[in-house]
Amino acid sequence: MGNQMGRSSTPPTSAPPTVARSLVWLVIGLFFVWGGATSLNDVLIPKLKGLFSLSYAEVMLTQFAFFMAYAIVSIPAGTVIARIGYVRGLVLGLVIMVIGALLFWPAASAGVYGGFLIALFILAGGITILQVAANPLIASLGDPAGASSRLTFAQAFNSLGTTIFPYIGSMLILGSVAATDPATIAPAALPAFRSAEGAVVAHIYLGIAVVLAIVAAIFWSLRRSLPTETPDEVGFMDSIRLLGRPRILFGVVALFAYVGAEVSIGSLLVSYLEQPTTLALNAQSAGKHLSFYWGGAMVGRFIGAWLLARISPGKLLATFATVAAALVLVSIGTHGGIAGWSMIAVGLFNSIMFPTIFSLTLQGLGKKTPEGSGLLCMAIVGGAIVPLLTGGLADASTVATAMIIPIICYVIIVAFGLFAAKTKEA
Repeated sequence: MGNQMGRSSTPPTSAPPTVARSLVWLVIGLFFVWGGATSLNDVLIPKLKGLFSLSYAEVMLTQFAFFMAYAIVSIPAGTVIARIGYVRGLVLGLVIMVIGALLFWPAASAGVYGGFLIALFILAGGITILQVAANPLIASLGDPAGASSRLTFAQAFNSLGTTIFPYIGSMLILGSVAATDPATIAPAALPAFRSAEGAVVAHIYLGIAVVLAIVAAIFWSLRRSLPTETPDEVGFMDSIRLLGRPRILFGVVALFAYVGAEVSIGSLLVSYLEQPTTLALNAQSAGKHLSFYWGGAMVGRFIGAWLLARISPGKLLATFATVAAALVLVSIGTHGGIAGWSMIAVGLFNSIMFPTIFSLTLQGLGKKTPEGSGLLCMAIVGGAIVPLLTGGLADASTVATAMIIPIICYVIIVAFGLFAAKTKEA
């Protein structure tokens, strides 16, 4: 998922060249890690579903817990960063991520599903703080003329994380997902079984916590190397008032729909590819195929960047969303390889949607851009709500039928693209 959530209108002043170069690579590493941590949820879902014998709606609470953090933490994060600065804000976000990752261990030891949800929410809270601070910081580190290039480069590494983590995670987490059915285990032995299986997940997040702690220590050691930062605080009501503008309201709804569609498909893709009507894969192989879905988004960003320089962004957005909806429709209407690979191919056309919706929504806002950015950041809560609805429909019918909800989301994005192509911000 793209990450353009800068919420400060006054960027930090330039750092010394040597420090700036070091910080650029460190911040790029953060984009990689939080992209990977987010996409790792898609591997966790089939593991937790089997481990706790959950319905699709119940297991989608993992995404609900994760993406609700964007709605709850975003504006407080902006307020805190306005007081402590960008670099200290990054350290705070990293420390909170470390706490969230470490909480996977007691959750696994207790064998309690709710423990995993709490850990995911705290982890996502840390990621939200990172997103609020990282974009304006990396834009300031170096020649101002290269700010867009640095941010695009960082986002490419974010996509690289979403491509690599699911592949590795599927090998480590999903190898035993179907080895034993919890329903066949005696009730007295179930807690021990869940604890043992959950330890596999806990070890992975423990490793992530160690890496994050090291990076936090490095950022903390560099905190005095930057000149004083002067981010501006953005109030909640300042953002809400902008919803009276049709373009802003439509853009927020479109971004809500996009994140909801992308996360819904990613969350159910492993289960979908396991179906005998699609690729009939085992859980581990299906998990590895997630890398094609997220990798398609990475490739599509490079292609999309070239196309966006030549085609109206609104029209290109509408075209990509139309193709995405068509691919989902083809998938649920066919069988075998066509059904499986057409769904995976949706990732390629998801690629430009986040940054394009984001930029089209903020077009012409001027000094109101931070407020609009805050609203768009909150719209990421679509990743919490839409997957929950999709999971509920999957329980009531089938996984294929549930994909109708992402199709509706893409139709909304098509409408926004056409609207943006025909109108300009007053």
